[in-house]
Amino acid sequence: MTLSWRRVKGIVRKELAEYRRNRSIVSSMAVLPLIFMIQPLIAVVRLGSGVSGRLADEHVLVFMLAVPALVPVIVAAYAVAGERQQGTLEPMLTTPIRREEFLLGKAVAALIPSLMIAYAVYALFLALVVVLAQPGVASAVIQVPDLVAQLLFTPLLAIWSIWVGIGVSTRSSDARVAQQLGMLASVPPVIVVVLIAIDVIPASLALAVGAAALLLVLDVAGWRLVSRLFDRERLITGSR
Repeated sequence: MTLSWRRVKGIVRKELAEYRRNRSIVSSMAVLPLIFMIQPLIAVVRLGSGVSGRLADEHVLVFMLAVPALVPVIVAAYAVAGERQQGTLEPMLTTPIRREEFLLGKAVAALIPSLMIAYAVYALFLALVVVLAQPGVASAVIQVPDLVAQLLFTPLLAIWSIWVGIGVSTRSSDARVAQQLGMLASVPPVIVVVLIAIDVIPASLALAVGAAALLLVLDVAGWRLVSRLFDRERLITGSR
């Protein structure tokens, strides 16, 4: 399969322009992680300096990986259903653009703000921990392996969340319903992240490598699967 990267870039530019015009889409993505980080921040700030030794064996910051697992689906679920509601989808689908190019452009456009928000919220969380936590707690909580995990898994989880959102969006005629269903479908990886953060599932190098490999496969497979689910004729005619 040969892709036209010119057409993919055209979709990306169109989507980013839409985000600038409709800033409520991106702002809603930013509000949720800010709310989401309140509980772990309070938990860390309330810890006494005497528990720093125990924290060295825990992975509190892994909890923040729930942000890229959950937040990108908000904008991704709008990708197809939103255009369908606005009446701008049908003219786009009558052009020579292939469905794989169309969906890839949508996914890349959703990934850009998702990564910016996820990394910005994580940096804010780290800064607040350093400023507000008890002496010794910040250095025990902020561990190099957790930082590396955040850098590595944020895009992998975000891409998976985006394909889930776009997949739901292609089968829904209402953007709000698509967002709600997409959020529900993104819950399983969030549960896994939380279980690792509270040490129910012990973190290890083998687990990290295996999870990264699995997510990489799922991210590629997600594009292929969503492309097959994308019924151009049904979307143009508006049939069910």
